[in-house]
Amino acid sequence: MGLGRRTDMRALRDRACGRKRADVPSCLRLLTVLPLLAVAACSRPTGDFDRARPSVLHDKVMMQTGELAARYRGDPVSKFNYTDDENLLRDRGWGLIRPPWTKDWIGGTIVEMARTRNIPEAEGRVPPDLYYIFLSSDKFRSSNARYDRLAADARGDAELIRPFCEVAMRVRAADDERLRALSSRQVVTQETYDGAKARVYENRVMTAWVAQAIGYRIKAYQKALDGLEIETPTGNRMYQTDKAVRTLEAEASILPDGCALPSDAATGETEGRRSRIYTGWGLERPAPVK
Repeated sequence: MGLGRRTDMRALRDRACGRKRADVPSCLRLLTVLPLLAVAACSRPTGDFDRARPSVLHDKVMMQTGELAARYRGDPVSKFNYTDDENLLRDRGWGLIRPPWTKDWIGGTIVEMARTRNIPEAEGRVPPDLYYIFLSSDKFRSSNARYDRLAADARGDAELIRPFCEVAMRVRAADDERLRALSSRQVVTQETYDGAKARVYENRVMTAWVAQAIGYRIKAYQKALDGLEIETPTGNRMYQTDKAVRTLEAEASILPDGCALPSDAATGETEGRRSRIYTGWGLERPAPVK
């Protein structure tokens, strides 16, 4: 009976880890490491100005276990090197998918597990109630400070969307070129074919994830504003904060369509040449000819 039970457990393990015996060691490593990551990972460590800080756990270990998890789920995984724009897409996207309050370890852990593909990206949703909990904490001594923080976060997110989308459009154009080149080559290995298809998938999932994350962030801001309006109503602050959230909502409207920017915004071509010093100072134009 003991031998038969061990045999049954081995069979269950093999089915859980995949039908191929060669997949079993990788799956066992994954099943062993994931519980440790769930305890130790938390959110990605940040440094000055809440920028991501290098971490062996987050940049190496979790990425390796995430690759195993993605392969086990059947998601495409590419071994291709990233282009500069693909790296930039992920760097800019991180600021939009992470929790608006960077010390939110619950939301931060969910996002980090999704970013490293230990869970599907579609499951990397930050619960919208957590932001209002943050604003309601004793970190803020003034009711006006809560409104100001909410408005500043919404405006900051709105300013990040178009720069992200400009990179996303360049990445999509490069992906289209990659697929054209793939179809025009007569001799392409299966590894190259699968890698190219997988990289296109990964890039598009990243853009879709940002759209999803911003949608949940807008919900979080709206719920927080509704709560503040009842708890600490302040006329002018409420109006300014609501305006900031609506601005973010308007900017985010391009995300569900895959960052479909107007042609001039996508290519960077505008009437006149933008200032080299600061983009917020308007356009440089030739001096008038008398």
